Amino acid sequence: MVGHLETFANLVSKKLGVNVDVLKKTLWGDFYLHSKTKRIMKGAQEKAKKPIFVQMILENIWLIYDVIINQKDKERLLKIAESMNVTLLARDLRQTDTRILLQSFLSQWIPLSLSVLGMVCEKCPAPNQLTDVKIETLLCPPMKEFNLMPKETIALKTDFLKCCPDDASVPVIAFVSKMFPIKRKYLPQNKPKVLTVEEIAKRRELARIKHALKSSVIKTEDSETKCATANNEENNSEVIEPTQNENDVMFIAFGRMYSGTIRRGQEMYVLGPKHDPSKITDKDFFVDEKCTLATLKSDQHVMKTTITDLYMLMGRDLEPVDEVPAGNIFGAGNLEQYILKSATLSTTLACPPFTEIKAMATPIMRVALEPKHSMDLPDLVKGLKLLNQADACVQVIMQETGEHVIVTAGEVHLQKCLDDLRERYAKIEVIASAPIVPFRETVVVPPKVDMAHEVVENQKNETEENSNGLLNVYTSNHLCCIKIRAEPLPIAATNLLEKSTDILKALSEQKTENIADALERLKIEDSASKNIKIAIDTFRSQLQEALGNNIDVSQIWAFGPRKCGPNILLNKIPNYTRSVWNPKDNVNDLTKYENSFMNGFQIATLAGPLCEEPMTGVCFVVEDWTVDVLQQTSCDPYGPMSGQIMSAVKEGCRKAFQAQPQRLMAAMYSCSIQANAEILGKMYAVLGRRHGRVISSDMAHGSASTFNITALLPVIESFSFSAEIRKQTSGLASPQLVFSHWEVIDIDPFWVPNTEEELELFGEKADSGNRALNYMNAVRRRKGLSVEEKIVEFGEKQRTLSKNK
Repeated sequence: MVGHLETFANLVSKKLGVNVDVLKKTLWGDFYLHSKTKRIMKGAQEKAKKPIFVQMILENIWLIYDVIINQKDKERLLKIAESMNVTLLARDLRQTDTRILLQSFLSQWIPLSLSVLGMVCEKCPAPNQLTDVKIETLLCPPMKEFNLMPKETIALKTDFLKCCPDDASVPVIAFVSKMFPIKRKYLPQNKPKVLTVEEIAKRRELARIKHALKSSVIKTEDSETKCATANNEENNSEVIEPTQNENDVMFIAFGRMYSGTIRRGQEMYVLGPKHDPSKITDKDFFVDEKCTLATLKSDQHVMKTTITDLYMLMGRDLEPVDEVPAGNIFGAGNLEQYILKSATLSTTLACPPFTEIKAMATPIMRVALEPKHSMDLPDLVKGLKLLNQADACVQVIMQETGEHVIVTAGEVHLQKCLDDLRERYAKIEVIASAPIVPFRETVVVPPKVDMAHEVVENQKNETEENSNGLLNVYTSNHLCCIKIRAEPLPIAATNLLEKSTDILKALSEQKTENIADALERLKIEDSASKNIKIAIDTFRSQLQEALGNNIDVSQIWAFGPRKCGPNILLNKIPNYTRSVWNPKDNVNDLTKYENSFMNGFQIATLAGPLCEEPMTGVCFVVEDWTVDVLQQTSCDPYGPMSGQIMSAVKEGCRKAFQAQPQRLMAAMYSCSIQANAEILGKMYAVLGRRHGRVISSDMAHGSASTFNITALLPVIESFSFSAEIRKQTSGLASPQLVFSHWEVIDIDPFWVPNTEEELELFGEKADSGNRALNYMNAVRRRKGLSVEEKIVEFGEKQRTLSKNK
């Protein structure tokens, strides 16, 4: 039951005879109903009176619940129903399940559909009331200004504001937000039609002929009957139309009209996310009408299609329509060959592509899939394509090894995707690997206390050179020497780098020339480049503020991995002041090997030394880099110098990383649970066993025993978490898991007890207490890397000796 003030005001107005407009203002507030004068008075809280909303609405709801659920008094319920003008059917009164009776009563008293529709009409703005900010956000891609867009694009703002569907000169623009699957047999054109009297007579005659065919004995009569049956079947081919592939899945595009009127048979452009209206015009731009997603080239961002089917969405039913005016939500068929997940439909190329909808849940859990029978591999590939198109949150990846991997938001989402693959899309038996949860690798500041919470004295950093972790790395031919060290980045800087991926990608594209010089030569109307420069300057100042005084942002040489990650390569090489901001400065003998140096850094940050997972929040400082150019030979037995430098930088970064305190970073879920006070202890026990941490526990408003708990739970520990917590709490608690962030596991994976206190607390090995070591070894086993563990720890034990006999 859902209601809003207008619905409740109409109910109370009929009972009290008070004006509805007055009740709208006083029903929700510090007002009460005077029992004698029947007047609405102010100051209910001061006079210890029940507010009018409690007296007239909530008490009635509580009374209905008490009579139906607790007392189960049907005679009293009939009296209440009569006073509230609610009609209860005899079948409802015979129900043994009181919840069905309660639902029937409340749905008649305050219908859900009317309440929801009324709230939508009241709160949601009309299509012709779009704000300027909303329109400019839709029409202006990221890192661009709307005022600097082409004139044709700016003119579309007026069409959006008018929202006039009758004007034929207005361009037709719609946005498809998702593609949802539906079986062909549920389409309106494929549903069975009502037969006419003539069609029924023809089918009756056909049934008589078939019956005569079965009962005939003479062969000649049998052949004549077969011939007559065949002729009748041909004549009635229009009446009996066998549906082929009725269980096949097709996709309907779910979209909204923003301008003009879309009609069946209309030709429209399908605009890709990289479509730029400033670089093309309607006159000189050619669009291949036969181009689809399967044949789309990398430099093509526009396709052309014809709208064949339009539907009005009525719940789960589809009603065919001939046209849809602006401001409406619609469905369109036969667009799966042109739209993968979302797209912009337009009759003009001046319309930019709308920004994609950002998913609330981040995909974090991945599994590798393979068919049970190898001959079903094409069906699996086809099913994965359909799954990727149907689910906006799932990611389908084909790795370099040939494995097909899906990335999902969690365990429940993963199971739903696997069920859809087996039952709807691929329709084959699929084998899924164990869920793969990613980790990150980082370094931290040397800790001041040990695992026993005692102050660490006489810390010694075990490095090859000196106490600050500076390492000397040489190439195989010893003609190149690199001095490098690693240090942790501030948390604020790491978070800023993770949020600024788009800016870092734009920055990495400016490789061959100075950014400032390149941007100065661009034309003034090139709004994209101007905004990129502004965004880069803003990002640079924010990064310097986050890094503090210890790191100079002008010395940043590269970001990694993939040139847009949360790791930094710092250039402190004497007499070589090149940076990511000015890549063309200070050209000398080292410049020709710079790409090899960068590639080594990118490879090192992509796979760390702990378990080959990407690094996060690490700053590699290059103190010196020398190359003996004079002694180089063309036939070096160790291979090209560029390859040697790449390998040396990679190994140098890994060794510098290992010279610092190493830590694993785990993906964390934000867990929201609503539970009663009686089961809090059991719920906390489940969270504790899975290394969860409670962030907040607040009492729910209006309840004396219900708490809203927010906790953090490692993704690696979330398998079967929902089932366990429901089992332990008898189904009274149900968690909701959403990816939150990455968190450092504050345990050294290579830590072993050393002091007497640590040996006393954790024992000699402490394997059970070091969960970072367990996570690291599990990932290394999965990747086929070496794991330092002994199969037989103590060979002289009696159990071991008896098993070896």
